[in-house]
Amino acid sequence: MAVMYVTRVPNRGSPPAVLLRESYRDGGKVKNRTLANLSSWPEAKVEALAAVLKGQAPATGLRGAFEISRSLPHGHVAAVLGTLRSLGMEELISPVPCRQRDLVVAMITAAVTGGSSKLATARGLRAETAASSLGGLLGLEACDEDDLYAAMDWLLPRQDKIEDALAARHLREGTLVLYDVSSAAFEGRTCPLGQIGHARDGVRGRLQIVYGVLTSTEGIPVAVEVFTGATGDPATLASQVTKLKQRFGLGHVALVGDRGMITKARIKDDLQPAKLDWVTALRGPAIKALMAGGTIQPTLFDEQDMAEITSPDYPGERLIACYKPFLAAERARKRGELLDATEAELDKIAAATRRARRPLRGKDAIALAVGKVINKKVAKHFLVQITDDGIAWRRDEQKIADEAALDGIYVIRTSLPADVIGAGEAVESYKGLENVERVFRGLNTDLLIRPIRHRLADRVRVHVLIRLLAYYVTWHMQHKLAPVLFQDDDPAAGRALRPSPVAPARRSPAALAKVAAKVTDDGQPVHSLRSLLADLATICANTIQPAAGLPAFTLITTPTPVQRRAFDLLGLSCHLGYT
Repeated sequence: MAVMYVTRVPNRGSPPAVLLRESYRDGGKVKNRTLANLSSWPEAKVEALAAVLKGQAPATGLRGAFEISRSLPHGHVAAVLGTLRSLGMEELISPVPCRQRDLVVAMITAAVTGGSSKLATARGLRAETAASSLGGLLGLEACDEDDLYAAMDWLLPRQDKIEDALAARHLREGTLVLYDVSSAAFEGRTCPLGQIGHARDGVRGRLQIVYGVLTSTEGIPVAVEVFTGATGDPATLASQVTKLKQRFGLGHVALVGDRGMITKARIKDDLQPAKLDWVTALRGPAIKALMAGGTIQPTLFDEQDMAEITSPDYPGERLIACYKPFLAAERARKRGELLDATEAELDKIAAATRRARRPLRGKDAIALAVGKVINKKVAKHFLVQITDDGIAWRRDEQKIADEAALDGIYVIRTSLPADVIGAGEAVESYKGLENVERVFRGLNTDLLIRPIRHRLADRVRVHVLIRLLAYYVTWHMQHKLAPVLFQDDDPAAGRALRPSPVAPARRSPAALAKVAAKVTDDGQPVHSLRSLLADLATICANTIQPAAGLPAFTLITTPTPVQRRAFDLLGLSCHLGYT
């Protein structure tokens, strides 16, 4: 806790200097700093101020002695900017300090504290329209949006070096590397990257970009690449192989990718020539073929939920068949609900063909109505007969049973031998792709990768890079702040409770208790990272203007116990930039 006090300091034979000072803790050490020289004040006013600081009743003579000329939210900026600096990201961006580096750091910090457009970010930095202390801390109180765009152009040629440094920090020989892709909706129609494609982010019917992210097994992002919006997942793989082998210089790594990403063709054309191993999964038709050939039999999972199998169709590879009972039940439930809902819609069409007034007639008109309600997921499960004046249908029970036989079954496919990775580890590594999904969720929610309003392809690429670097900061903040967040701060305890790698992930008992009570062990409220940053933002940098022509000074709001705990966990001081 910061404490202000008035002290008199000997002044070489002259009357003692009267100083207003502040005492605070920084990294466990008590430090002091001088806020103002009060030597010119009348003794009565000095005594009145000293009494107030000691908690005594204010003296009327003190009124008007100070004016708070401005208060800027500061705590959230101190937390994010301090974390960014502790991670050495300024040196990653450029080893030589410069204005462009400061502008990039400002955009990364602004993306974490509250992502917004470049115009809003520039206004939030400028002195006359400052939304926080960020502009003053970085010396950017006179910038505008054109400066930010210029800094983006300056950053793009440095992307490779930044990614190389992150890879050297978080990847090593013999490790697993996670890779997946997502999409982001695009605003405007003039950027060549914006195209209609498979909307992985759920925003359909819009121009989009596709971007692929490489991460460590913990989900720490190390590289990102932007593709046109119509690019398929497998088509993005070749450039990642080149990146791992040539730029990162990793000769022995295994790439973990989704079953739609690492296909048979990609293994043959991209991974095997580069001598890279892989961990992926088989798609539904391939699993169905294994079952039809007797490689996977119903009795395989009678006593266990995971078993290694072999097939001549996959020479030199290992297959680990897994069964999730809860997933099987969930898929059966969804299928049943979808079939029932489809039949209800077909009943409405049949009733329309039988109504007395303006009945639905004509084979084409009836087929068009049927096509609107039977989507590609359930069309294969119905046998439909359409005539000019009616419709009849029944469920194809054999196809339904064939699909149900696959419920809950998935097969991990890997080129890694058993002495390198066990069956359970292979399953865990594939499930680790959820860590990449967390990157995408973070970018699509808190860090606002969309909407993308840039028209130039290179600006779009830098926009995505800045958001990824912002996620890099939040990843480390979340792990340091886990004790006061809803995040599980003891994941190892949760993993120990799982009976097998196939079983669902479990949270530790301590995390479950924290979530249920919504308070920490010491009785403080539990936060999400977003709500904690909002709480920290109430710590302000207050500009104090004393009367009698004395110089102004900045006073930081005294943090609450929750705020102090957060800064202690981050290993930072809320006085960042003002010590």
